Amino acid sequence: MKNSCQIVAETLEMLRQMIRPGITTLALDRFAESHARKCKAEPAFKGYSGYPFSLCCSVNNQVVHGFPTNKELESGDILSIDFGVVLDGFYGDAAITVPIGAVGENAQRLLKITEEALYKGIEKATVEHNLSDISAAVQKHAEGSGFSVVREFVGHGIGRSLHESPQVPNFGKPGRGVKLKQGMVLAIEPMINEKGHAVKVLADGWTAVTLDGGLSAHFEHTVAITENGPVILTAL
Repeated sequence: MKNSCQIVAETLEMLRQMIRPGITTLALDRFAESHARKCKAEPAFKGYSGYPFSLCCSVNNQVVHGFPTNKELESGDILSIDFGVVLDGFYGDAAITVPIGAVGENAQRLLKITEEALYKGIEKATVEHNLSDISAAVQKHAEGSGFSVVREFVGHGIGRSLHESPQVPNFGKPGRGVKLKQGMVLAIEPMINEKGHAVKVLADGWTAVTLDGGLSAHFEHTVAITENGPVILTAL
């Protein structure tokens, strides 16, 4: 799985360097698909349950699954980009949230806390822990910092399919769920809101937004559980 995950990591880093005021998310989508195909991989999201793009691009109050558009990004926006590929039958999946130009202090803090929450969860991805230990670690860090955790969307197992069991919520009490085992691979992905946790899905059937209009951030890694602890397959 490392091979597919490294293509995802490389693509996201290239996209991060491209992102600036004035660029469109549709241009980012086209680049991501083109780069994946140059690497002999297939975009994992395009056509998945009818999703029409290779990249999920969620701006500001969009939580996940935002459609790429021709609207130019503006200074002060934040953009979550989620990307996956399949190579030789194995999937990789990761997400980052990027500030566009100069963003507000609370937006900066939201991004920082969400990424930290991801790593708090990854720390618990060991054979000594249960699945909900990951969830509880994410929730504790996010809510302890004054933010809220999205309930409707969760992380997941990943391997020969994009979404496999078990689901990996970003909230819950520790010590519950399946015992983590060597060889499991999980996509751990906190989605953290600036204000309340409630979300709704727009008429396109995909784009999820915060109900109160607050900002939302999303970070994700594909993580393997090994005898020596968690290995982040989507780290460059």
